[in-house]
Amino acid sequence: MTTPQQPWRQYAALSALGLTLVLCTFLGLGLGLFLDRRLDTQPALTIAGLLIGIAAGFMQIFEKIRTLGK
Repeated sequence: MTTPQQPWRQYAALSALGLTLVLCTFLGLGLGLFLDRRLDTQPALTIAGLLIGIAAGFMQIFEKIRTLGK
């Protein structure tokens, strides 16, 4: 049996997915930029950090969707 608050919790969790993707992407990009400046490897680590951040964001989204579906 579902409680009246449960749908609102699911809506809140789903609305946070976009923020999760953006934060992971910018975190990966920022880390890549920092390491590129530190190690003088432009733009290799910036691109790698961006791709890793995007992948991490999508992994978080898929995991959240999987747990909400249960």
